[in-house]
Amino acid sequence: MAKDSKHDDAPHGHEGHVHEGHVHGDENDPNVIVAQFQMLQQQLQQLLMQKESLNVGVMEIERANEELCKSKDQEAYKITGNIMVRKPVDELKKELAESKEDIEVRIKSMEATEQRFTAKLTDLQNKLKSLIK
Repeated sequence: MAKDSKHDDAPHGHEGHVHEGHVHGDENDPNVIVAQFQMLQQQLQQLLMQKESLNVGVMEIERANEELCKSKDQEAYKITGNIMVRKPVDELKKELAESKEDIEVRIKSMEATEQRFTAKLTDLQNKLKSLIK
């Protein structure tokens, strides 16, 4: 199935590919507008679920960092795949900080997409209201 690339406004990253939906047809046809609205609502819902998952990841990183800060040990264990690896606490803290920063950048990107989707939904809703009158 071919994608219309000029309507692919979402940022690309590991957060998943959420594309602003576009339904072809008469832009003044209420059925077309409703279909666009529903598609965009679904995409926004998916985006919000992905964003929530990333927020949970940030909280887990913060908890892990708190535990490392409480520890008096110079080394701690990190699970990598199916094994536990002993590493210096400072190195683990640095890795956690980098992971948190990466996730926060992805969340910011998702928030920009969320704002764009919300604005488009408002536009479609207003267009529908004007057509129904």
